[in-house]
Amino acid sequence: MWEDEVLDEIHRLREEHAKAFNYDINAICEDIRRRQNASGRTIISAPLKTPQHAQENAKAAES
Repeated sequence: MWEDEVLDEIHRLREEHAKAFNYDINAICEDIRRRQNASGRTIISAPLKTPQHAQENAKAAES
């Protein structure tokens, strides 16, 4: 079976992070928010805009 080393590394890091917070989703999310704030990067908090074609398809489905 083929293995993806990058994906394996992501899973390992995610597991370590969750274990460090005793798998408490609230603590995990708080840590992620803290890290985001500390990064100094701009955080987009508004929902992304729906592409125009998706809006048109949704309207057509409603009709």
